[in-house]
Amino acid sequence: MKLKFSKYHGTGNDFIIIDNRNMEISLKQQTIANLCHRRFGIGADGLMMLQPGNSNTDFEMVYYNADGNESTMCGNGGRCIAAFAFRLNVINNKTHFMAVDGIHEAELTAPDFVRLKMNDVNNIEINSDFYYLNTGSPHYVKFVNEISSVDVFSEGRKIRYSQRFSNEGTNVNFVQDLGDTIYVRTYERGVENETLSCGTGVVAAAISTHCRKKTGDGRHKIPIKTSGGNLAVSFNHRMGKYTDIWLEGPAVFVFEGNIII
Repeated sequence: MKLKFSKYHGTGNDFIIIDNRNMEISLKQQTIANLCHRRFGIGADGLMMLQPGNSNTDFEMVYYNADGNESTMCGNGGRCIAAFAFRLNVINNKTHFMAVDGIHEAELTAPDFVRLKMNDVNNIEINSDFYYLNTGSPHYVKFVNEISSVDVFSEGRKIRYSQRFSNEGTNVNFVQDLGDTIYVRTYERGVENETLSCGTGVVAAAISTHCRKKTGDGRHKIPIKTSGGNLAVSFNHRMGKYTDIWLEGPAVFVFEGNIII
């Protein structure tokens, strides 16, 4: 089978995206893992299918991790698939689409810059040395003093496979507060390695930073540095609840091609 695909990245978090509006494409777990393999395939942190929407949405996003398993929400992936849908003329500059955690809104403020609305966050576990919350995917957030010296692979893997998280797994974020911005590095489950950026991870880091600083109610916007580039997260906070959360940053087309399965 000849498979047409596009490659996108959001601050270095890269994805294979397939137009499956005709619902004729079905890929096995091992096939997806092979396509995402960086030496024997196209190479990506994940694979997405753009599928038909319903009366309330323009399309559906189906996301698979690099290990080939269908996964929870991916923030950078959501921004990239919106840019892909725009390139296909499926949408104009604004869209509502279905994902595994519900309907998301996205807006292209430029052909390669996308704002994505995330789900509200109400429950945050605050511990002495980490925060734990779900921003569409589960995230463990730990603040560090020198992020450049953190062994993200080893330390992240240790937490991801710890007794508490061994069954379902968790993403692990290491965050350094730089004052006017934060720097985030993430170990992603399903990729089982550090990625250059993680959309739901930087949302979790931004909310955890607000919790840590106790900067009060109102509208907040936090600039974020990742190894793959810059993002920003804005949100409303009131009485411990985070609403109207937006993740924004580049969503860049890299190339397209065909591969024989």
